[in-house]
Amino acid sequence: MAGEISFDIVNKIDRQEVDNALNMAAKEIRTRFDFKGTDASIRWSGETVAMEANGEERVKAILDVFKTMLIRRKVDIKSLATSDAKLSGKTWHITASLDAGINADNARKLAKLIRDEAPKGVRTQIQGDELRVFSKKRDDLQFVQQLIREQEYEFAVQFANYR
Repeated sequence: MAGEISFDIVNKIDRQEVDNALNMAAKEIRTRFDFKGTDASIRWSGETVAMEANGEERVKAILDVFKTMLIRRKVDIKSLATSDAKLSGKTWHITASLDAGINADNARKLAKLIRDEAPKGVRTQIQGDELRVFSKKRDDLQFVQQLIREQEYEFAVQFANYR
């Protein structure tokens, strides 16, 4: 083997899959019996998803439908940040945003875990909103991936650029 092998730990969101999930949720809301005759809706509002209905339980049900569609489209819902249901006039509103990238604190947590638990030859480097992991041995990198999969984080992680 000529040099070091690496991969990136990232949190990327496929916007097309989110858009598909939103369209599927909107279609289900239009056709479901418990939403008939209500002003329930889900739509893009800039970079956030806006949900509104005439009752608090209905707007929470819209959020549940949206989460279900995200899961079906294989989008990790740990990336979804939602607001509490708020009453504005006669309608209840919830906004949801999708957070991509791994912030510096979370990257440091991952780097510390790798430094403490991984084999000796494994190094990490924070690169913006990604964490790159290096090693001379492919088996060590696979061990690190397994180690990270076993942990529970409040943010989503994927592995990319395995070279």
